[in-house]
Amino acid sequence: MAGLRMPTGGVYRPADSGLLMRVVSLVPFATEILCRIGGRALLVGRSHACDFPPEVRDLPAVTAPLTPGTDSERIDPQVRDALKSGGSLFALDARALAELRPDLILTQDLCAVCAVDRRTVERVAASLNPQPRVLSLDPRSLDDVLDDHFRIAEAIGLQDAAGDVVNELKSRLVRAQEFVNPYADVASVAFLEWTDPIFVAGHWTVQLIERAGGRHPLNPTRAAPDAGAATGLQQSQRVAGASFAVDPQTLVESRPDALIICPCGLDLDAATAAAHALARNAWFAELPAARSGRIAIVDGAAMFNRPGPRLVDAFEWLVAWLNGRPQLVPPDFPVASLAL
Repeated sequence: MAGLRMPTGGVYRPADSGLLMRVVSLVPFATEILCRIGGRALLVGRSHACDFPPEVRDLPAVTAPLTPGTDSERIDPQVRDALKSGGSLFALDARALAELRPDLILTQDLCAVCAVDRRTVERVAASLNPQPRVLSLDPRSLDDVLDDHFRIAEAIGLQDAAGDVVNELKSRLVRAQEFVNPYADVASVAFLEWTDPIFVAGHWTVQLIERAGGRHPLNPTRAAPDAGAATGLQQSQRVAGASFAVDPQTLVESRPDALIICPCGLDLDAATAAAHALARNAWFAELPAARSGRIAIVDGAAMFNRPGPRLVDAFEWLVAWLNGRPQLVPPDFPVASLAL
């Protein structure tokens, strides 16, 4: 952003010399990126779901969910009804946002189920005086996630710091992938982003599975046009589509060797409850992963489903789990087993 100077301790607003830029983040992954590149001091407000790093929880929240609860069976019809009627799944407190006087609002345009929709944010922002800039992120691949570090950094003047962070994240991705045996049998993985109804993974999660030595047959990556096979150094050109619903029989017929249950937005306790409810279905025992006990439950509110820097932690765990490399598992990684 032209005109920004970098003093010790933060970024100055061009129009108000001596005052720190004020940022409100309405999506958890943007909050994590902002803090990871050194912008925590600029954050003055957050969404209700922004909970990492832990110190951001002390900041005022300007959004609230309109579909409370963690029961996947009850949440899904509420979500579908709201989307069908054109309503929002989240409330944005325009008065609270105005009182925070943001210079920059971080939002997203990827998922209407995950956060306040971009059009609502832009409409409210246009009513504020002074009017803040709205930066909307739309990551669909691992490269997009890394690029978002630079998009946020450009907006607040922390490009050098973002470069250091991205280089570190890329180095960790490469180091973890070195533990993948290219000659081993490739495990078929079913990754569930929701359990009732069943949604299989999409976008960056499928890329991570394939790079970790697995395959995701229900929603595989495909090479971009003119990318050839997109292997080796070109593997970033293999991308997957969005998550989508499948029926239980389709899941059974895919014969997954490994099953990861990671419901979007649910913490480990809620995800475990959803996994146990799923396992009570008669068809569940037909899954090869159920017969072998190769089932993992992961905190979906923290890992995989948030396209931020902790995707690298998720990838390190995934490589460890699929390849028998326990030394790669990050400390305190939020995972549990499903005892049948």
